[in-house]
Amino acid sequence: MADNITAVVEALLFAAEQPVSVEQIRSLIPGSDTAMVKQAIEQLKQEYEASARGVRIDEVAGGFRMTTASGFSGFVRKLYRQRRNDKLSRPAMETLAIIAYKQPVTKQEVQSLRSVNIDGVMKSLQERNLIRITGKKNAPGRPFVFGTTRQFLEYFGLNSIEDMPKLDSIEVGAAALAGMQQSIAAQERENKEGGNEPEQPAVAD
Repeated sequence: MADNITAVVEALLFAAEQPVSVEQIRSLIPGSDTAMVKQAIEQLKQEYEASARGVRIDEVAGGFRMTTASGFSGFVRKLYRQRRNDKLSRPAMETLAIIAYKQPVTKQEVQSLRSVNIDGVMKSLQERNLIRITGKKNAPGRPFVFGTTRQFLEYFGLNSIEDMPKLDSIEVGAAALAGMQQSIAAQERENKEGGNEPEQPAVAD
């Protein structure tokens, strides 16, 4: 496996929802070492940039992740525009804020903070691909824990989870997310009405 390490690293970064550290990658590839993983990441970064690919590899919070190349971000926004314009309800926004700020968190922990039944809201957020199961908690019953997704970042125009507004309370966090959602939607309406859709690079037929 180690003789094809660059392809393996590419697959891992593509599949990961959160930044993955060099040590995490090394532990998943038999026969690899830290230097080999770093070399593979650097090779991928250079290949993407040299060939004007639609993705890049960025270093964030001590790990690496695939992101959309800046020149193509407008296409990604179009992909998620319909769901973004379908605004989240206040209960959904508050639930999402709890998960975003406290992840990984169990459904029971979220519900204890909301003090209401959240079955429908959780299902809706999963269907929108804004949250996902990220593992199980080391506790009796091994309940699932939830976290946000890459689409969550796209939905709110964030580069990483570290870019979220500072949290004073869940209500403040929910209000901040709602404000970000409204700001993005307003900017997109302005661009559309004013004919100022972000310029996109030419795409060959």
